[in-house]
Amino acid sequence: MPDRDEESQQRSRLRERTIQFGVWAIWTVLALRLLHVQWLSQETFASRAVRQQVSHEPIFARPGDLLDRKGRLLATTISVPSLYVNPSQIVEPEEVATRIAKALDLDAHQLQRKIEKNSQRQFIWIKRHLTKQQGAAIESLNLSQEMVGLREEFKRFYPQESLAAHVIGLRNIDGEGHGGAEQAFDNFLKGEDGVRRFVRDARGVVLEVLEEVTQPPKNGNTVVLTIDTVMQLHTENSLDDLIAENDPVGACAIVLDSTNGEILAMASRPTFNPSAPEDLVEHAWKNLAISAVYEPGSTIKPLVVGWGLDRGLLKADESFHCEWGTYRMGRRLLHDHHSYGDLSLTDVLVKSSNIGMAKVGEKIGNSQLYSMARAFGFGKPTGLELAGEVSGILRPLQDWNGYSTGSIPMGHEIAVTPMQMISAHAILANGGRKISPHLLLKTDHASQLPRQVVVSQVIRSQAANWIVQQPMTEVIQRGTGKKAQLKDYTVFGKTGTAQKVNPAGGYYQNKNVCSFICGAPAENPRLLVLVCVDEPRGPSQFGGTIAAPCAAKILNRCMKTLGL
Repeated sequence: MPDRDEESQQRSRLRERTIQFGVWAIWTVLALRLLHVQWLSQETFASRAVRQQVSHEPIFARPGDLLDRKGRLLATTISVPSLYVNPSQIVEPEEVATRIAKALDLDAHQLQRKIEKNSQRQFIWIKRHLTKQQGAAIESLNLSQEMVGLREEFKRFYPQESLAAHVIGLRNIDGEGHGGAEQAFDNFLKGEDGVRRFVRDARGVVLEVLEEVTQPPKNGNTVVLTIDTVMQLHTENSLDDLIAENDPVGACAIVLDSTNGEILAMASRPTFNPSAPEDLVEHAWKNLAISAVYEPGSTIKPLVVGWGLDRGLLKADESFHCEWGTYRMGRRLLHDHHSYGDLSLTDVLVKSSNIGMAKVGEKIGNSQLYSMARAFGFGKPTGLELAGEVSGILRPLQDWNGYSTGSIPMGHEIAVTPMQMISAHAILANGGRKISPHLLLKTDHASQLPRQVVVSQVIRSQAANWIVQQPMTEVIQRGTGKKAQLKDYTVFGKTGTAQKVNPAGGYYQNKNVCSFICGAPAENPRLLVLVCVDEPRGPSQFGGTIAAPCAAKILNRCMKTLGL
């Protein structure tokens, strides 16, 4: 018995020592871990704790203003309140939704469902860009700031409303530029966003803004366009009068300073109001001045003749027999609107004789006609800064044939944009020099300069000046452009009427594109105006009767605005 008692006591003492050792080991591990956390890993865990508490949000940069050449405001940015909620802090979503919906005239049930659907989130927008009255209505509800808040946001404001809409474009609710100058010059306008860092508690309430690590925003730069608001207004009013009278599918107008390539006005119809993008219809977004593609018809004829004179293939004093209105060119039978016999080169342009131009084409030849088209800028964008400019259509020379020899000088088998056509005529008006058209005049930042304007000599000044001061001036005085005569200025110009191409083949018989290009003063050209009308629906279908009066009205008003 004693041996058993002694053995039992030994086992008991062993268990006690084992338990004591285990407790001692656990406390040793805990002590070592505490020392490790407190001393060796202090910085690591402190940094992790800060990261868990510190949040950051962007400080949006204010987009820069858009101005016209005289400093008139085209687009600016204002600060407005926007409403958000923290669904995770809303205990009674029905009550909150009802009160907010009543203040903002929203659907209470939809708002409640939105809050409940996002119940785990800490931030959702309810309505952005509130009016002052709406902001005051929300503040009067006295809802907890942990649940509901107002945040100041930037909103783009267009004081001229729809004026120059296609030139300006718009900036959406998130500050992204779409179309026009808003997109083209976004790198200048948008600025650089900053960052704000702050400390939140466990409930998400901001405890402290960390000013020492806040990066301030860099606001956008002011961009000055070449557009003149007064000229733009004259242009759009005149174009609207044309629309009301002739009910076309679309129309556009461009005013260009031929001496420097500056676009002074550009309008396209239908149009839109950038302040109300929700009302914009898709076809109104298209800027016809840079994206409409059409056969130019007779407006190309002065360019062809100018090229032939410059290359010594034509002479200013030569004549062409126009076959009394009917001419067989290979297998093709050509007709003029009127019967003509011998016409001087000047009268071929003044009377706009297709037969005369076909014979001009025969003298010049396809190779030179193709070189002419390329040199005057057809088949490629002009380089105007606006997005959406297209190239037109210029088929490769190897695809041309005998038909092309007669078609190209009449403005067929080639498709251009209005911007390409006025840029080409600016070469004639500027003594044969090509200056790239542009909309950017300057920015308010010295390091952000406008792109380099390209200047090159396309034809010699003698040929260009003769075209402008002789046949194109006489087109207005006694030819197809007589409706463009002005009392105070010597106008030069050219009419154009072309049947629209039928995708099924051939041409539509009753659908035309009417255009007219003119400038003044003929002795020293300054301004050019192009008006292009797609499918006028009135009794008249000719450029000289539809587009010419409108273009002349625009030219007259813009010349007077310049004080010329």
